[in-house]
Amino acid sequence: MSERYVAAVEISSSKIVVAVGKVREDGQLDVLASEQEKGLEGVKYGVIQNLEETSMRMRRIVERLERRPVVAPREITGVYVGLSARSLRSICTEVTVNLPDDVEIDDDIMDRLRRQALTTAIDSSLEVIDAVPRIYRVGKIVTDSPKGMVGNRISGKFDLIVCRPEVKRNLIKVIQDKLGIEIKGLVVTALSTAQLILSNDEKRLGCMLVDMGAETTTVSIYKEGHLSYFATLPLGGRNITRDLTNGKDLKLLEEKAEEIKITTGNAMPRENVSTLNYNGVRDCDVSNYIVARSEEIVANILEQISYAEFKENDLPGGIICIGGGSKLNGIIDLLAQESGLPVKRGQFPPYIRVEDTKSSSLEMVEVVSVLYSGAMNNDAECLTVPSSEELPITGEANHDEPVVEERPRVSKPSIFAIWGNKIAGMFGGDVEDDSAELE
Repeated sequence: MSERYVAAVEISSSKIVVAVGKVREDGQLDVLASEQEKGLEGVKYGVIQNLEETSMRMRRIVERLERRPVVAPREITGVYVGLSARSLRSICTEVTVNLPDDVEIDDDIMDRLRRQALTTAIDSSLEVIDAVPRIYRVGKIVTDSPKGMVGNRISGKFDLIVCRPEVKRNLIKVIQDKLGIEIKGLVVTALSTAQLILSNDEKRLGCMLVDMGAETTTVSIYKEGHLSYFATLPLGGRNITRDLTNGKDLKLLEEKAEEIKITTGNAMPRENVSTLNYNGVRDCDVSNYIVARSEEIVANILEQISYAEFKENDLPGGIICIGGGSKLNGIIDLLAQESGLPVKRGQFPPYIRVEDTKSSSLEMVEVVSVLYSGAMNNDAECLTVPSSEELPITGEANHDEPVVEERPRVSKPSIFAIWGNKIAGMFGGDVEDDSAELE
């Protein structure tokens, strides 16, 4: 693997994050720098609504990154882009390729099978982004790795990752058309985070990855080593904040509601009713709103297990949580209590080294996973060093340009020196006409 610089962007409903990393020859990724801007109004449920505002914010982020010492003098000319939105989900499909005779399954046959899956007819309001294989069958043999096997028929079960066309279209308009930065690849964020955060054992046992965002929560279920279910729920941490701002007995501004939620809020109901009062806002009222909405979010998350046709005991690998919404106090405990499964927060594997301590690792999981996934599947260079102006090495003049000769400068005596000489000449008898000099 060649050593190179890579960049990635993740645009969500709450913030834009851009990260720059360096891929080493041994495959290790060093995250060198990241910058972000929070509080987006131009993005709703992961879909860019205001192209101008989003491009302006991203331009500021890129400029700040390019001024960082670990990046300068390089310029960001390409990025891997994370894809996440409310309409993003999976559709299971099965396709078959019949072969003329018993032949060895090679890469060409595998590509042919995948292309057939990608062209599966679906709802016209959706666009197929990716086809993720679940399982293959060569003849009557079920396998995860059909390459090298011999047969006259191969079939595959795929999860088609689909979303509304405007999700991808608006990303291209902002990043390529407005900013002039080339998109090196589109990466489904939910798939890249699973690749980075989940271990092979967890995927084989059966587990659920939950990404709690501001306006959406993504649920990915893995079993027997492959993706078995994927859905995006239109619920997130901002729903709790809005409950606090809209509560008739609270009357809080959004900024204050967010602060109270993070600092004193808890998803678990309290045994003892608190009588504390913060500037006229009763702590027990805040707690009631947070607990009620948290229980709704958790109930919808766990319902996805039934939709995937599993039961809780089919997922001994437990639930792994990432995303800003998982920072809410007690949300991990509530998930564990309601599911009966082990629940933990996701962590970076040892081959990811975050050198930039400006942002917490919990805030960078998505963009780092997009950065790593893009770098592993593509050998593109995302940063370039601007060409410097060529200068002569020897210090000699450039003979391609006309040479202007300088005339020697003649210093003229000052007017005081002229008068002094004239007076001295009058008294000394040596008179010299300096009228020309005086003129």
